[in-house]
Amino acid sequence: MNSLTVGARAVLLDKDGFLVELSDWSLEVASALAAAEDIELSPEHWEILELLRGFYDEYQLSPATRPLIKYTALKLGPEKGNSLHLNRLFKGTPAKLAAKLAGLPKPTNCL
Repeated sequence: MNSLTVGARAVLLDKDGFLVELSDWSLEVASALAAAEDIELSPEHWEILELLRGFYDEYQLSPATRPLIKYTALKLGPEKGNSLHLNRLFKGTPAKLAAKLAGLPKPTNCL
């Protein structure tokens, strides 16, 4: 079991770097997870992370890439709901990496 130090507390991570306890997520934890991936979170990143957390609240699962693209297009429009935009923000693995940074479980069909 790995951990990430955020402020004065250690947050437990699984072998893939996802939160063990989803309730440990916070803006600070998201920023620390992003820093570990060499990503500085921009407003565009936060917009997708908030969208993902809303998707999880509604469906109780983390979307794979295609559903993420469709959901993003539905909520934010086609200029943001496309693979080029999401791949640019999340280094070619948008569903997996965005779910990790949003403090959600790994999408079931992601390796």
